[in-house]
Amino acid sequence: MHLVPADRAGHRTIDGHRVCEAIAAIGDAHRVRTWAERFSLLADPGRLSLLLALHRAGPLAVTDLAVATGMRDPAVSQALRLLRTAGVVAGEKDGRVVRYRLVDDAMRPLLDECAGGEHIELPGHTADEERPGSTAATG
Repeated sequence: MHLVPADRAGHRTIDGHRVCEAIAAIGDAHRVRTWAERFSLLADPGRLSLLLALHRAGPLAVTDLAVATGMRDPAVSQALRLLRTAGVVAGEKDGRVVRYRLVDDAMRPLLDECAGGEHIELPGHTADEERPGSTAATG
């Protein structure tokens, strides 16, 4: 029971070796808190929808995200403010338009899992269409 913190060392355990394994699995409290905050961002359906859209489609403006998610522009803006403050998304200004993109790489596998690992191609569209730097034709 060498991993048990001093403030808990006097507590009775049933399976001491498993307690040590559990403590090791939990690891650093700061890392646990960081991941809990990430999961809380995913817990809201609106924010999750925004993140899934940005993850799959690339940088999008507020109005485009509103159309894609069915949310109103002010709700999208408010959610993006929260996500930007958390360091999950960033906005890039292009003239008068700000396009938001996913910047937290740790979110990508979680979003892949949320999407079921599937990428849906729309008829007449390719994955590269309308992405910045894409060579695909734009309409």
